Amino acid sequence: MRIVLLSFLFFVLPFFGIAQDDETPVVWETNVQQISDTEYELIVKGQIFEGWHVYSQFTSEGGSLPSEFNYKEVGKDYQLIGESQESKTITEFSDIFQIDETFFKKEAIFTQRIKLLNTDVSHIKVNLFYQICKKVCIPADIDFVFSLNGEPVVNETVAIDERSKELSAGLKLDLKNKELLTQGQENISASTSLWVIFALGFLGGLIALLTPCVFPMIPLTVSFFTKQSQTKSKGIGNALLYGFFIVLIYFLLSLPFHLFDSVDSQILNTIATNIWLNLAFFAIFVFFAFSFFGYYELTLPSSWANKMDAASSKVGGALGIFFMAVTLAIVSFSCTGPILGGLLGGTTLAEGDVAINLTAGMTGFGVALALPFALFALFPAWLNSLPKSGGWMTTVKVVLGFLELGLALKFLSNADLVGHWDILKREIFLGIWILLGLLMTLYLFGVLRFPHDGPKAKLSMGRKITGILSAAFSLYLILGVSTITNLKLLSGFPPPEFYSVFEQESDCPLGIDCFKDFETGLAYAKEKNKPILLDFTGWACVNCRKMEENVWSELDIFPILKNDYVLISLYVDDREELPKTEQFDFQYDSGRVKRIENIAQKWGTFQDINFNAVSQPFYVLLSPDLEVLNTSIQNSDADTYRLWLLEGLNNFNK
Repeated sequence: MRIVLLSFLFFVLPFFGIAQDDETPVVWETNVQQISDTEYELIVKGQIFEGWHVYSQFTSEGGSLPSEFNYKEVGKDYQLIGESQESKTITEFSDIFQIDETFFKKEAIFTQRIKLLNTDVSHIKVNLFYQICKKVCIPADIDFVFSLNGEPVVNETVAIDERSKELSAGLKLDLKNKELLTQGQENISASTSLWVIFALGFLGGLIALLTPCVFPMIPLTVSFFTKQSQTKSKGIGNALLYGFFIVLIYFLLSLPFHLFDSVDSQILNTIATNIWLNLAFFAIFVFFAFSFFGYYELTLPSSWANKMDAASSKVGGALGIFFMAVTLAIVSFSCTGPILGGLLGGTTLAEGDVAINLTAGMTGFGVALALPFALFALFPAWLNSLPKSGGWMTTVKVVLGFLELGLALKFLSNADLVGHWDILKREIFLGIWILLGLLMTLYLFGVLRFPHDGPKAKLSMGRKITGILSAAFSLYLILGVSTITNLKLLSGFPPPEFYSVFEQESDCPLGIDCFKDFETGLAYAKEKNKPILLDFTGWACVNCRKMEENVWSELDIFPILKNDYVLISLYVDDREELPKTEQFDFQYDSGRVKRIENIAQKWGTFQDINFNAVSQPFYVLLSPDLEVLNTSIQNSDADTYRLWLLEGLNNFNK
């Protein structure tokens, strides 16, 4: 069970959602050496970025994925002579997989001899799948074309055929007045969002403090510093340093996710909306929930904690205090792990850069976790006011388990929406949430019990109040399903209203007529001579649903959208494959080539190259002649959005 969890955290998580055509931290080149008239040696050489490593073809099974070559037309035009040979490799023991792993650092060279069966062959096509790692692992594959005349082939660029050039040209808009897109804009929403995520992380840290893995550690640790230090000021200083190191550790845990930004601008959005990753999140959160219910315990290997504890005793000083903080992070993982998992999942649903969001959330979590150690060191008399450990901490864990299940359902819903499975419709989703709310209410009032619950005791006032709130929330959901009230407080979490078990007139937001293809919508706008509201959205986009259900639905905004604009909604997370005739290679100005095979890749690239943006929601006002009518806008309040629409209309009418 530990290996499964670690495999997810350190390997599987980065694996999902990374497109095959994304750049990775290694530069490949090829060469061919002629041995005889029919025999050649194919050479693949990779220059690996500092700190990264690529796995060998022959690394041990049960660990990281090996490099693998797929030779096209082998056995027909040529045959392989012997096994592929490799340059010098490094073999080290993996603590994660508990086996020896073999990999390359700085440089990887593969050579393969072939013998031609058809002497008319001039090119050999080979595909390489490989995994490159640096705390996180990025799987990728690349196609090589070997020219048998011995000349080197540059594989970073691909020859773009005329059809691809024609389709690529259709993605690039000749926008007029483009500078207006960012004129006078202030990125207030992004900074506000970061503070909100920091606050949510801080709240998660406060909740973690109330769990049985962390709460008993507070008086023990503070007493240790105050009693073991020679002076009171020294003890306070050590406790403050201990708190600082706790914050630092959780901050550092978020840094590997920033590596994705250096790989490709759309990678994090791809990860966040990937079907299989969302299913993995669903499974992991269910797994976390049942650990909180007491059916099993989630722990990191005890050897890790023992090593950190031994290191803290051995080195002493500031470094020893750092190892003590690491020990706390490890031993408290059974309680903090699921909360951190929720934080990681929540950042994929938030607006903006996922990596920056995660750093803000993890830092907030660390600050909340460190705060009591610093405060109680400054004011040790406060320790006497702490409540005693007891069954109330078990109640906290069970309530967190129900919340984990509710969040897990959101990720299952994301996969259902993006995959167009039509399984978890809005009413079904809300029905399951209602069931979870009722079960939590029954637990809080002592009717439902779990394995780690102690003997029945009188219900505390806090438990009664929480039970009443849980029952009220369930009633709120029931009224929302029956349409007696709207669920604006939950906008973005349940599936959109048009995704219903009942037949709907439209699959567009609020029933507004919309187009999901830019060219079709543009043609209609020209025919009706109406301005365009270009809406970059996503099936799994929480903030898109909030805007639609809380802002677009306003009585003074809805008629403008319905009557005065042509709505073009482009879904950047729709994995539906394009027809073969519409798939093509798109070449960026940098020379990098990206294969456009599905709707998400098409509209994500379209947004990136024309508007230099990759986040959603993202709104642009255009005339049918592609003149920008106002600044672009993302999340906003209803008044700002209405004025923005009216200003765009006014500019169009001029």
